Amino acid sequence: MYRRHLTAAGAVLAIAGLPALAQPWPALGPDGIVLFRHAEAPGVGDPPDFRLGDCGTQRNLSERGRVQAQELGARFRARNIAVGQVLSSQWCRTRDTAELAVPGRVQVAPAFNSFFNEDAAQSARQTAAARAVLVAWRGPGVLVVVTHQVNITALTGIFPASGEGIVVRAVAGGGLEVVGRLPP
Repeated sequence: MYRRHLTAAGAVLAIAGLPALAQPWPALGPDGIVLFRHAEAPGVGDPPDFRLGDCGTQRNLSERGRVQAQELGARFRARNIAVGQVLSSQWCRTRDTAELAVPGRVQVAPAFNSFFNEDAAQSARQTAAARAVLVAWRGPGVLVVVTHQVNITALTGIFPASGEGIVVRAVAGGGLEVVGRLPP
């Protein structure tokens, strides 16, 4: 099974086969955690006139991205996966992904805001805050977090595709272990 242990001190990769990746949904578990990169939103970063509270100034979901987000929710429902909580960054593309997937359940969590244009110190503080939220999760149900590539990469070492989910669980010492990937 593919596993990646990540702690504040660094990352250690351990490989013991690949079956967990072939069937990622069982890896989610009844009180699992999944980090989704927002669905397809063409471009990189945000426009120069970006304002957090104004979706018209941001990179937003394409029509394909909206369909991806709806399909994500349908996959959860088809597998009868109990969603305990849905967290999203404040960016419109993450909130829209979360709302289209799991309507009426989204809570904004600034710890998962993008830090694409931030300095290393801010990125480290925000990653530590996000990790604290994740390692504290005890259910019931799955914690679904919709965030950005930079956040997921900082937490897991993985560069996810748009709409991809990375399944993690907390490990001793405040780290995270990658236990599966959910394709977009």
